[in-house]
Amino acid sequence: QVQLVESGGGLVQPGGSLRLSCVASENIFTIPMMGWYRQAPGKQRELVATITSGGDINYVVSMKSRFTIHRDTAKKTVFLQMISLKPEDTAVYYCNARRVENYRVNDYWGQGTQVTVSS
Repeated sequence: QVQLVESGGGLVQPGGSLRLSCVASENIFTIPMMGWYRQAPGKQRELVATITSGGDINYVVSMKSRFTIHRDTAKKTVFLQMISLKPEDTAVYYCNARRVENYRVNDYWGQGTQVTVSS
């Protein structure tokens, strides 16, 4: 199993920035896809961005201009850099690792980190 630990959330004013970190329990090259999701109060969890083990990156179109996913493989860490934050970005942000094991797609999740954008 992959264990994921997120950090970096907090309270920030509109227009501010945050960098979220997700540390994996193993070499992230062994994980075909990692990503960030978020869940706002009363809403379903939604995808923010993904990065594959080969370095391919995809974003939800509405977030592409403000969010950047990147990684430090030596530190087994995936980051989500967020700028120009808006109140509607308030959510719990979750790190995800996805891979096929025994012919099944398994999703692993961190505990989440709260991001609150408010003045």
